[in-house]
This record gives sequence, structure tokens and C-alpha cells, in this order.
Amino acid sequence: MKKFLTVAAIGALITVSGCGKSENAAASGPVKREAGNWKTDVKLVKFEVPGMPAEAKDQMTKMMEGASGMDQCFTKEQVEKEDIAAELAKGPGNGGECKWSKKNVDGGKIDVAGTCTANGQTVDMAMTGTMEAKKNDVTITTKGKVPTGGDMEMVMQMTSVHTGPCKTPTTT
Repeated sequence: MKKFLTVAAIGALITVSGCGKSENAAASGPVKREAGNWKTDVKLVKFEVPGMPAEAKDQMTKMMEGASGMDQCFTKEQVEKEDIAAELAKGPGNGGECKWSKKNVDGGKIDVAGTCTANGQTVDMAMTGTMEAKKNDVTITTKGKVPTGGDMEMVMQMTSVHTGPCKTPTTT
């Protein structure tokens, strides 16, 4: 179960960190995000695992809520180098890989689907949403077999918003 969740979480992070954005969304090609500080919120929309104890589901929900509110600074150089297609090709983490049956990242829209394998676990993953210069809104659906038997489905919504210039680290 933990391995399955790792694949799903890494897939979600690929989506957020890899989605490039630009001030003027072109009719085709990925939109480039604006440099600066970005705040990401994660919402667990659906989490179904047959036979999973309620305590474990609550723990997963709390873990997702804990990922909300994350601030990240992206410099102009970083956003210029972003390449969602390259990020998607890498797959989840070390030794993981994804085979995408659909990989449409054009004109401010993302519609990606495929199968990812990591840590001996295989899952079907789909990501749909919008990409703008100052906001990303992506829904990630992950489905797969649970090692204990049965089918698991997790749906997360990740929203990232540009909040202004990068925050200056405070020194104490």
C-alpha cells in the first residue's frame, strides 16, 4: 500500500513541478509559468481501498492535507528550463517509468494518461486540468491493484497559484 501511494504522490509532484507556464498562452505548446513564489494546495477528492482500516484512510487524508500550503520559489531561469514532456518521460522517482498512452500538454490544457511502474507496483494514472501563467489546477486519478487484493482508486486535486515575488529567507 505504501508503495502504491508513493507512485501516486510522485506522479502528482511531477505534474506540479513540471507544468511550465507563460504570460501569453499560445494556441499550442505548453504555457510557461511565471517566475516567483507559488503556493500549492492538495485536496484528496476520493480515496477507496478495499479492506483498508478507517484509521489508515484518516492518516492518508491528513498526509494530503499536510502537503497543502507548500510554498515554492521558481526563478526566471528555472521556469525557462521547465519541460513538462521531459518530466513526464522520467516517470516516478528512481527506477520508475511511465508509458503514456495520451500526452497532450498544449494551449493551457493538460490531458495525460498512462501506466506507471515504481517499486514493483503498477498503476494507471490520468492527469487533467489547466495551466496558466499564474495558476495550475490539475486533477490526478490513480487506479491500481492493492497487494492485499482488490482495486484502489485515489483522486487528488492540486492547485498552484503564483503569489508574487520569491520570499526572501529570513536569517536569525
